[in-house]
Amino acid sequence: MRIYFIFWMALLPLFNSPATAPAPAREAIVERDYCDIYGAVYLERDPRYKNDASKIVYLNEEEAFANLVVYRENNKLFADGTGIWFITPSKAFANHILYVTEQRHQADFTVYFTDMRSSATCRD
Repeated sequence: MRIYFIFWMALLPLFNSPATAPAPAREAIVERDYCDIYGAVYLERDPRYKNDASKIVYLNEEEAFANLVVYRENNKLFADGTGIWFITPSKAFANHILYVTEQRHQADFTVYFTDMRSSATCRD
């Protein structure tokens, strides 16, 4: 029994690998996942329910400075592409819940509503 103990103690340094330097940190990748928001969207304006929202959005009055140009679709079935939203009056039927803020610096992205469906686009 003693021989086995000495044998394992002799092999112990072989199993302990030397300390290695940690891998360099990856650069932060900024995801533009707001481009994937389409379909039924509920715009939450009550600050008490801000935590229910997946993103914070600022409604921009200028198309030139918006991250996402959105067309309001009247039919939920046709809201099937980037920047095409059906604004639902109920949270229960929404695919996405977005909190609308009045402060641009708090928003994850900005939205401009357009009247032309062909203008709906995502800007990176």
